[in-house]
Parts: sequence; structure tokens; C-alpha cells
Amino acid sequence: MAEVLLRHHLDRAGVLGSVASAGLYEGGAPATPHGIEVMAARGLDLADHRSRCVDQAMLRSADLVLGMARQHVREATVLAPEVLDRTFTLKELARAATDAGPRPADESLRAWLARIAAGRDRPALLGAGHDDALDVADPIGGSRADYERTAALLDDLLGQIVALSFPSPSRSQAAPA
Repeated sequence: MAEVLLRHHLDRAGVLGSVASAGLYEGGAPATPHGIEVMAARGLDLADHRSRCVDQAMLRSADLVLGMARQHVREATVLAPEVLDRTFTLKELARAATDAGPRPADESLRAWLARIAAGRDRPALLGAGHDDALDVADPIGGSRADYERTAALLDDLLGQIVALSFPSPSRSQAAPA
């Protein structure tokens, strides 16, 4: 769901880019029926999605790595330690980007992410278990309502991140200094 929602937000913002998702488990599984239905209700197609397992090449080539949970960030940085400054949980980046404000037009995405990462609480990323402040709950095995709640949260957080990462000229000009 996050992949198709991020692609949607980038398209709406006029940002050209590649979006791909990968996880920690063996790939090849289709999206769940609830996931497909919830995205279809939003006008987004998840029917052809197949999971895949993350690898070093994917991580190293990415400008931004978003995990739904701390476990994803930990595993990504174990595979490719050099990506830590551009690897975040979705909630962590949304909160930190809001605090940092929109990316200035003269600052690269990587530089903006590195600036945001410099102030993060790295030990908090090493914890075990679910942390509502950092993790998006996985709706797999849940009800359609669980998927709806997760989709709404993902949509909101990804919308915030795209707006702050790729501000329109009118928004960045109107932003206070």
C-alpha cells in the first residue's frame, strides 16, 4: 500500500522518480485481498503487486529508504550501513521533516535527509517490539477496517513527506524564513 500511495503523491506533486517496495521475507507474494480492495477504493491499483526481499543493491541505489517499523530500518542498515542517513521509519521521517521544515530549493534531497538524520535518536531505532511513536502497524491478518486505518495513516504521512521533500515553488516562497 505504501508503494502505490507514495507513487500517487509524487505524481500529484509532479515529481519524477522511481518507487519500489521490498521487505524482509521471501518475495513473490501478492498483495492481500483487503489491501487490493482498499487501494482500489482510492483509485489505486495494487492488483499486480508482488512482494520482494530487500537487498544491498536496492538500498545503495535508493535516495530514500522508508521502513514501516524500526525492524525494517535496523535490517536495512545491517545490510548497507552507509544508508543510515537516508533510512527512516515513515513516522520518524514525517515528524522530523515537519520539525525541519520544507526542503529548500538549493538543498539536495540527500543533504536535507542527512541534516534531518543528524538529530535523530539512533538508540530508539534499536529497540525490540512495536513502538507506536515509530512503527506503522502491519494490518496483515486483520480486518478490512484495519487496512482502511493503515491506508489512511500511510496516505497522511506520505502526503506530508512529499510536500516537505518536494515543496512547490509557491509553497516554498510563502514559507517563513
